[in-house]
Amino acid sequence: MRETEKIWMNGEFVDWADARIHVGTHGLHYGTGIFEGIRCYETPKGPAVFRLTDHLHRLQDSARLLYMDLPFSVEELRAASHELIGVNGLPECYLRPIAFYGYGELGVSTAGNPVDVVIMSWPWGAYLGDDGLRNGIRVKVSSWKRVGPNTFPHAAKATGIYVNSMLAVAEANRAGYDEAVLLTDDGFVADGSGENVFVVKDGQITTPPLSTSILPGITRDTVIQIAQDLGHPVVEANLIRSDLALADEVFMTGTAAEVTPIREIDDQTIGPPGPVTLEIQKAYLDTVRGGSERWSHWLDYATRAPAGA
Repeated sequence: MRETEKIWMNGEFVDWADARIHVGTHGLHYGTGIFEGIRCYETPKGPAVFRLTDHLHRLQDSARLLYMDLPFSVEELRAASHELIGVNGLPECYLRPIAFYGYGELGVSTAGNPVDVVIMSWPWGAYLGDDGLRNGIRVKVSSWKRVGPNTFPHAAKATGIYVNSMLAVAEANRAGYDEAVLLTDDGFVADGSGENVFVVKDGQITTPPLSTSILPGITRDTVIQIAQDLGHPVVEANLIRSDLALADEVFMTGTAAEVTPIREIDDQTIGPPGPVTLEIQKAYLDTVRGGSERWSHWLDYATRAPAGA
């Protein structure tokens, strides 16, 4: 992670090195936090944050699911995000808003703990590597199952649930793979450690439904809309493990991963990125970088100021 100048913390800008929390913070001990991953892209019209308001509304929804009262509104967090981009002087960056129960009491109950809200920004390239974005990645089906919908509110992008994802991707990386795919207890395909999954077979695109305990991905929603606008039918339906191996194309989506092709699953070759994946990937990357007017309504342009302003 490359350090930048400022971090927005509870309504104030602090130096990167001074953005600290107490070791008794509730969220550190119990994973009682929520977060978002958001990208700001350099475009011909200046820095543009992709679907910023949608991300912040999901942050608000995540807070509700964890019985958390955010002390800042969506509009206040949007303004803070814009200001942070300007203060750090980054034409392109990754934004990480996070809210968590802070320092107060250390029982499991969150009673007596304040809610701290922080926004970070820093440069971050292709999450799964530039080569992965171009040529596809190798994926392993994890032995770790995705937690059930009545075990945890999967619609919340909550910090604690990512232990599930961490175990899956650590297992995959240790075995030499780039990423993991998790299944549900019933054996249906859920998602990756931090991405949604799409399968292309005989011209139809299929993605797992929300009932498989997946996060309602904003990039997932974006890709569904783009694919349909380009004339590709998209179905939300259960997929089993063999559907991955027998697919014509498989790709993952996420704010960090963007649209990343999968070339191999469990040592079975899917092949190089296929035409449907490449068409959607190009449309997506053109859109976020301001090269397409068709979906330009998703871009939230930020006014850039010199660092330290």
